[in-house]
Amino acid sequence: MQQVLFRNLSLLDPRWDEPRDGYEILVEGETIKEVSPKAIRADNARVVDCGKRTLMPGLIDCHVHVFLSEVNIRNLEAVPLTLMTARASELMRGMIDRGFTTVRDTGGADWGVKVAVESGLIVGPRLFISGRAIGPTGGHSDGRRRTDNGASCNCCNAMVYCMEVVDGADAVRKAVREQMRQGADQIKIMCSGGVASPYDPLDSLQFSPAEIAAATDEADAFGRYVLAHAYTPEAITRAVENGVRTIEHGNLIDATSAKLLASNGGYMIANLVTYYMMKERAAQFGMSADMLAKNDLVLEGGLKSLEICKQAGVEVGYGSDLLGQLQVEQSREFIYRAEVLKPLEIVRQATTIAAKILRQEGKLGIIEPGALADVIVVDGNPLKKLELFLDQGAHLPVIMKAGKFHKNALS
Repeated sequence: MQQVLFRNLSLLDPRWDEPRDGYEILVEGETIKEVSPKAIRADNARVVDCGKRTLMPGLIDCHVHVFLSEVNIRNLEAVPLTLMTARASELMRGMIDRGFTTVRDTGGADWGVKVAVESGLIVGPRLFISGRAIGPTGGHSDGRRRTDNGASCNCCNAMVYCMEVVDGADAVRKAVREQMRQGADQIKIMCSGGVASPYDPLDSLQFSPAEIAAATDEADAFGRYVLAHAYTPEAITRAVENGVRTIEHGNLIDATSAKLLASNGGYMIANLVTYYMMKERAAQFGMSADMLAKNDLVLEGGLKSLEICKQAGVEVGYGSDLLGQLQVEQSREFIYRAEVLKPLEIVRQATTIAAKILRQEGKLGIIEPGALADVIVVDGNPLKKLELFLDQGAHLPVIMKAGKFHKNALS
């Protein structure tokens, strides 16, 4: 079995407070075999001299949309599935180029593209998929125009393929079962209005308690969990009280709903960068004035939400939630969070906390024997300079996923 020995490095395991010099890392096959503060003897290993650079776990983004290749999702109405997949291939290559070796897709990606990545047909990060995002009529998953009657077909409308509209607890139950039958790792539901949907107010409550409970009951029975798109305290409270495990966005969370989330062992996945980038650039890609007005409402609460969650003891995962052409800004989330959080806290959100969210503790987000060999090497200490994560991976000379080099500029 092929071995790779990393030497002459500063090891940043996010469980530590700072990098430690003098370590060596031995990778065998897909996993890490040995981590030692002393020299490791491996006569047949391929040696990578890191030149005293920082070695750390691959990054994890807990909220992406690899199939949403347009900022204005209306444009997806004319995109067939073949073109959607081709675009997704380019977007996913960009993600792993930036050091994200694992991502959780929160609506759209299916088992087919996941298998394509796993088998090497498409280059990209490890995928945890939600299948179609499920929501009620008129909600954040309902992309129909006011003049539309009935449902659109899935074969030539990428937007419809990524979202599903159902009403009533029994219909939700069936939809959840169907997504799990098709290989979903987790289930995505809509519990409040959204920015990119044209007709629903941000503070609208979507899915009744009974509908949410049906989703979480079925997911739990299948060994999965539910994540909920929710902005307001009311939507967050309804979701958590009915079994939702992770809250997506949560920009308008308050102290009471944050305490509820923490007491239930839930997580929040914040996405600051998407709101900043949409404010700056989304108009040029055709996002409507109504959508941009809603974007302004949630933009104000983003940084405050991180502070509220920290005070309440809610663990927050790294998420970007960028659409289409804006996905190149994925790593800028580190910079925005740094306005209220320490660099180490942010790195943990993109590694150890993200691994908990994915239920991959001991496998992802750490450097220890038995963990998957997802490794990046950084040109410096990112705890002192988060900007090293920017520039599309230019400061990452090594990117390894499951023991295979995606990039190696050191040997």
